[in-house]
Amino acid sequence: MRLSTAEISQTSISAILDQQSQLNHTQQQLSTGRRIVTPADDPAGAAQALNLQSAIDTNTQLQKNGDAATARLNLEQSSLTQVQNVLQRVRTLTLQANNGTQTNESRSSIAAELSQSLKSLISLGNTRDSNGEYIFAGSQTSTQPFTQTPTKTFTYSGDAAQRFLQIDSSRQVATNDPGSAVFMQIANGNGTFTAVPGTPATPTTPATTNTGSGIIDPGSVTDASAYTGDTYSIQFTNATTYAVVDTTTGTTVLSNQTYQSDSSISFAGIQTSISGTPATGDTFTIAPSGQQSVFQTVQNIVDTLNTPTSSDASNAKLHNSINQQLSALDQALGNIINKQAGVGSRLTAISSQQSLQQDWGVQLKSAQSKIQDVDYAKAISQYQLQLTGLEAAQKTYTQVQGLSLFKYI
Repeated sequence: MRLSTAEISQTSISAILDQQSQLNHTQQQLSTGRRIVTPADDPAGAAQALNLQSAIDTNTQLQKNGDAATARLNLEQSSLTQVQNVLQRVRTLTLQANNGTQTNESRSSIAAELSQSLKSLISLGNTRDSNGEYIFAGSQTSTQPFTQTPTKTFTYSGDAAQRFLQIDSSRQVATNDPGSAVFMQIANGNGTFTAVPGTPATPTTPATTNTGSGIIDPGSVTDASAYTGDTYSIQFTNATTYAVVDTTTGTTVLSNQTYQSDSSISFAGIQTSISGTPATGDTFTIAPSGQQSVFQTVQNIVDTLNTPTSSDASNAKLHNSINQQLSALDQALGNIINKQAGVGSRLTAISSQQSLQQDWGVQLKSAQSKIQDVDYAKAISQYQLQLTGLEAAQKTYTQVQGLSLFKYI
């Protein structure tokens, strides 16, 4: 077979170019650390690596969501702890003010400190995060949630929504608690019913005012199955005799009962007691609990302590009012503690989830590495082999190019 000089030259050049291409590809593998430089290197492997990268990106984003949720919940937990501390201080001062040795002046001094505590509570309710968003405004994060009106009432301008972040493919976690649930919607009294002196005012009937020195205990439910949720009136026909009337149904529950100070009064699953000396015609009302904000509770205490007393009846009114607000304060404290527990459980859940995600992320990256990362030992050995092949091809080409019959003439 006869080969022309041109054909021999072209074949040698093609061999050199092929060796250079292979060498260049191996160099790219070594410099990038990737076995699959282009999808053409391993189409199936490239598709697997892409799917794994998508899973890695999703897992990374979920971990970032967990970090963001943790930051928000830590801020809420810190704020709730401060609220609890303020309420504990309010409770201590209120108990101090409820002591019979206090004077009008000393109670006013305590009221002044409680007014500052109230401002602190409002400020904590309006806490903002690093982005300037109000953490207790529900989804209305740009709206200040709590304001005090000139009439000493309190408004909530947020909503009842919770914000959620995805921390797993099938799991979301709430990153906030709306201020309505934390500060506003708190049951007063003992959480089930309130025990107050007199008859609460209605739209058409003013409240009656007791003239005796009777002070009613907040009471408790001793038999839940017997408790009806009706409103009851303890009515003193004279200083030593009382009756209990269910004002919801208009029926008498107890009649001609002998009164003794601090003795238990039990009916319809309810137990309470009255101390002091009620006057003829005095009444005490037991009604289902309503809702009262923690701000209003503290404001009521301040107003009560700023009201001077000058008689047994006015002293009894003061102590009855403080007892009512102390019960409401205990409900507020219990609610804050429950919210703290809820935040703590969510933080624990996020931490556990992030630990799983970190492990899963390691597995995903390991699987991806096996598919797309280069084996350096193998690649370096292949590189040396290809380099030797290229050098051989170049040397052979040089020698072939030097062949000529004119050398032998």
